[in-house]
Amino acid sequence: MSARKAAAPLVAGLPQVNLLPAEVRSKRGLVTVKRWLGIGIGVALVLCVGLAGTSVLAERSAEDELAQAEGETARLLLEQEKYAEVPVVLAQLEQTKIARVLGMGGEVLWPDYVVAMAATAPAGVSVENLKVTSATAPSSATGAAVDPLATEIATVSLTGNSLTLPDTAAWLDGLETIPGFTEAWFTSASVTELEGVTYYTVTATVQVDERALSERFTAIEEEQS
Repeated sequence: MSARKAAAPLVAGLPQVNLLPAEVRSKRGLVTVKRWLGIGIGVALVLCVGLAGTSVLAERSAEDELAQAEGETARLLLEQEKYAEVPVVLAQLEQTKIARVLGMGGEVLWPDYVVAMAATAPAGVSVENLKVTSATAPSSATGAAVDPLATEIATVSLTGNSLTLPDTAAWLDGLETIPGFTEAWFTSASVTELEGVTYYTVTATVQVDERALSERFTAIEEEQS
């Protein structure tokens, strides 16, 4: 038993000799190469199929996105057609606002100023006639060219009657306290007797400058902007 165990390593360690012919060995090697070649081709085919499938999926996804984008564009164009008149209306509205500001730029709230002028009149004086002449009106009676540096926008002439001689100096000072009124002076004074009643008639003139402009539409435009 021990002799067999001792001899086993010696037999295993002996040199081995391949007695198969070279043709057999070459055939076996060729089979192995073909097997690995087939495996490589199969793997390559699987990869090609996977890449092709991925490309198809990506193409379909791109087509779907393109279709959605085209649909959204068509929808937006339809919406745009609904509001095509909005820019035109807004432009017309803006032009109307500008025209209103330009047209009403010289507006003066005369009723308030008439009340103020009457309030400055001395006791016993009644204002009989009141005339406003615009300094920038094309049909101005003077026909003079408008001075671009002048601040006067109008001239007010008023006539007052009084049974007693009015304090004209105090009246002039009172007129110039009204905002926008300046350079007040009396142009004439006369004494008139009618049916046994004597009364004084005085005529005054006062300049109106830009401070009297209401500018209410300009203020509205500034608030809206």
